[in-house]
Amino acid sequence: MSNISKKDKTYLIIGGAGGIGQAMVRQLVQATTDEQSKNSTQVRVFATYHRNVPDIEAANLYWLQMDVSDESSIKQAVEDIKQQSAHLDWVINCVGLLHTKKSQPEKALRQVETEFFLQNMQINALAGLLIAKHVRPLLAKAKRSTDKPAIFATISARVGSIGDNQLGGWYSYRMSKAALNMGMKNLSIEWERSLKDVCIVVMQPGTVNTQLSAPFQGNVADGQLFSPAYSAECLLEVLSGMSAAQSGSFVDWAGETIPW
Repeated sequence: MSNISKKDKTYLIIGGAGGIGQAMVRQLVQATTDEQSKNSTQVRVFATYHRNVPDIEAANLYWLQMDVSDESSIKQAVEDIKQQSAHLDWVINCVGLLHTKKSQPEKALRQVETEFFLQNMQINALAGLLIAKHVRPLLAKAKRSTDKPAIFATISARVGSIGDNQLGGWYSYRMSKAALNMGMKNLSIEWERSLKDVCIVVMQPGTVNTQLSAPFQGNVADGQLFSPAYSAECLLEVLSGMSAAQSGSFVDWAGETIPW
C-alpha cells in the first residue's frame, strides 16, 4: 500500500458500501492515515453509499449518500464534495448490478426482459458517464502530470469483453458492461483532447467473494475466488502505476490487458 498514498491527495470511492468498495475505503484510509502521521499531509477519502452507511470511521473519511441511477443524486454528492475539497485526484466507481431479488442473469434469449435489461444499462453503463460528467471540474483542478495523472477508474467485468466471449448468456450484464467499456473508451479520447493527464481505466477485479457473485461461486475454480481485500489491494496497486499514456485501457486485477 505504500505506493498508493501521496501528499495532499483526495480520493472518491463510488459504491463504498459494497464489498470491493468497502475494502478500498479501509485500505485508503489506513494508508493515508499512516502517511499523514509521518508527513503532515492532507489526504481525504470521500466514499458514497446508497442506503446504509458502513461502519467505517476515520478523521479523514467523509460519507456521502448517492443513488447512481439518479443524476440529481450524483450531482448533489459532488456539490457536497466541493464544499470540502477543491479537487479530486482519484475517482473509482465500484458500483455494479448483476442480479436482483426478482431477476437473475439470462441464460437464454427467452428470458430477456425489458425492465431488467434497462436497469443493467442504467447502473452498469450510464452511471459511469454521469459520474464523469459531474466530477470533471474537480479532476480538472487536480495537480497532475503524464507520469502521475489524475485517475478515473471504473470496475467492469471480463464478460463485457466481446473478443473474450466464449460462453454466451448473461445478455443484460454482458451488454451493459460492453456499453460501459465503450463509454469509457470514448471518454478517454475526449479527455485526451480537453483534459490532459487524466487516465481513464476500466478494470476487471477478478471473481470476488461479494454479494454480487454469491449465487455463482460454485462455478469458480479453486484459488480463483478472491477476498474483497485482496482484489482491492491489487486494483489500487495497478492504478498507482498507471500513466496518462495508458488512458483508455481495459485491464484486470493484475494489470494485464483484456481484449475489448
